[in-house]
Amino acid sequence: MIPKRVFSVFLCFALLFSFTAAPSYLSSVPSTQAASRPPVRGQHGMVSSVSEIASQVGVDVMKRGGNAVDAAVAVGLALAVVWPSAGNLGGGGFMVIRQASGKATVIDYREMGPAAAHRNVYLNDKGEYVDESSTYGHRAAGVPGTVAGLAQALEKYGTMKWADVAEPARKLAADGFPVWYQLERSLKGASRSLSRYPETKRIFLRDGRPYETGEIFKQPELAAVFERMIKQGPREFYEGKTAQLIEESMRRAAKGGKPWMTVEDLKNYKAVEREPLRTTYRGHEIITMPPPSSGGIAMIEMLNILERYDLKSMGAGSSQAIHVMIEAMRRAFADRAQFLGDTDFVKVPVAGLISRKYADKLAATIDLERASTSQEVRNGDPLPYESEETTHFTVVDKDGNVVSNTYTINDSFGNKITVEGAGFLLNNEMDDFAAKPGSPNAYGLIQGEANAVAARKRPLSAMTPTIVLKDGKLWFAVGSPGGPTIINTVTQVIINIVDHGMNIQQAIDWPRVHHQWMPDQITYEPYGLSPDVMNRLRAMGHKFANPRYMGDAEGIMIEDKTGVRLGGSDPRLDGKSLGY
Repeated sequence: MIPKRVFSVFLCFALLFSFTAAPSYLSSVPSTQAASRPPVRGQHGMVSSVSEIASQVGVDVMKRGGNAVDAAVAVGLALAVVWPSAGNLGGGGFMVIRQASGKATVIDYREMGPAAAHRNVYLNDKGEYVDESSTYGHRAAGVPGTVAGLAQALEKYGTMKWADVAEPARKLAADGFPVWYQLERSLKGASRSLSRYPETKRIFLRDGRPYETGEIFKQPELAAVFERMIKQGPREFYEGKTAQLIEESMRRAAKGGKPWMTVEDLKNYKAVEREPLRTTYRGHEIITMPPPSSGGIAMIEMLNILERYDLKSMGAGSSQAIHVMIEAMRRAFADRAQFLGDTDFVKVPVAGLISRKYADKLAATIDLERASTSQEVRNGDPLPYESEETTHFTVVDKDGNVVSNTYTINDSFGNKITVEGAGFLLNNEMDDFAAKPGSPNAYGLIQGEANAVAARKRPLSAMTPTIVLKDGKLWFAVGSPGGPTIINTVTQVIINIVDHGMNIQQAIDWPRVHHQWMPDQITYEPYGLSPDVMNRLRAMGHKFANPRYMGDAEGIMIEDKTGVRLGGSDPRLDGKSLGY
C-alpha cells in the first residue's frame, strides 16, 4: 500500500512532469514551482530523521545544551529502538562532521569481517555461491561498529556524557513507545523472513501477533543492554556481557563447530577517523565520504561529468537531463565495480577517479542523442589521472555544527538474527563484500576483487552522507538509505538544489531515477516520469525496470539571509524534521 502522503506528492509530480516533457516553449517552467510541502523551520537547531520520536530525542538534547554531535549520537541510539529495520546496535555506518570552525572529519564505523572470514567462505567446492549464505543467519554478520563509532564521535567532538545521550534510548526500550504506521508496515512486510528465527519472531512479531499502529512496543532485553552500557561505558558492548551474549549466540548456531564471531573479534574492533573527500560543484564545496564507502567517489565522478552540461536549461525531469544523468551513473558504477574496496587492504585510485580531467575523458564518450549500453561501457582507466536497508539522519545545532550520518544493518532487519538475551538484530553486511567477485550481490551490484571477503576487512558501501557549503559556510547537508540507490539519491538532491533552485524539501520530494551499470536498465519512481519523457528515452535506447520508490533522504538547509534551519524529510517513509 502506498502511504497517502506519498501518493499525493507524486500525483502532483505526475502532472508537473507532463509539462516538463512538453514542447520546448514550456521547458522554462521553473522547477521551484514543484508541488511540495514547505520545509520545517527552526531558529536554533534541527534534526531530520525517519522517526519523529528519534528526531525529538535529538532536539531535546540540543535544548539541554548539547551540540550536533551529542544530538546525533542520541538519535542514532534512539533509532536502534524505534526503527529496528535499519536503526541499530548490531550494524555500522559513517558519520561526516563539520564544526562551526570549519574543521571537517569522518568517523568510519563500518562493520568488519571476523577472523574466520576468507575469500571463498560463501562458495561451495565447485566455486559456486551458496544461496543465502551471506544474507541470512549468523555467518552473514560482520563485526558491529555502531556503538564504537558513536562513542568515538561523542568522546572527541561531543560535550555530553555517554550516559546522558544513551538514557533516552534506554527509556524508550524499557517503557515502550507507540508504534507508528510505517513501523507497523515495516514489521508486517518482513514477517515471513523474521519468522525464520524464534527469538526474532518472539520480539518483533510478538510470536505471530504483529504490532498495530498505536500499540506500545517494549523491549526489556534491549533496555538491559543500554543499562549495562550506561553503567559500564560503551566498551561493555565489545568486552562485557553483551559481547559474551553475541558469542554464545554464534556458538549455538555453530553446533559444536567454530563460532563465526567471538568476543575476541569484538574486542579487536576499532572505529577509524578519516579525512573526508572534498570537491566543488558549480563553485560550491562538497564534503563527503571516502572509502570504504564508494558513495563519495561515485558521486563526485558523476558531478564532475554533469558539470559539463547545462542541467538548469535542460529542465528538471526533462528527457535530456535524465539522459545525461543516467549516462554519468552508468560510467561511475562501472568504475565502482572495478576499483572500489577497503583502502586498508587494496589500492584505490581515488585521485584519478575524482579528477576533472578523467571526467572530461568520460564525458567525451557520452552521445547526447543516444543511450550507451552497459556492455560497451566498461570501467575507465583512472590511473593516469592519479596525483536497500539503511537509515540516515542530519543534525544542525545553534552554532552551525552539522552531522550527516548514515548507518545500517544492510538488508531490512539485517540477517534476521536477534541476539538471545540482548534483544537487538545483527547485520548481514558480509553480503556487501563480493562473495564471488564478478557476480551480482543481493542488490544486483557486480563487484570486483578489490572488494573480496577477508578477515578484518571492511566491506564496500554505497552510503553517502554529504555536506555542501556556499561561500565557505554551511548551506545544506543530506544523506539517504537505499543500497546502491543511495549514491544517485544524494547526487540528485544536490542537482535539484544547485541546478534547479529547489529548497531542501522540494529537492527531497522530487522523483528519482537510478542506473547502476548492471543490470542495464533505468529504475524510476511511480508517477515520476511522464509517458512523453519515457518514450523519448526509449527512442534514445534506454531500457526501464519496473517502477518503485527509492531512498529516504533526510536533509537540513540554512536559509539565505535569515540563517533559519530548514528541515526536509522524505515522504517515502514519512520521515520527520523537528526544529526549535
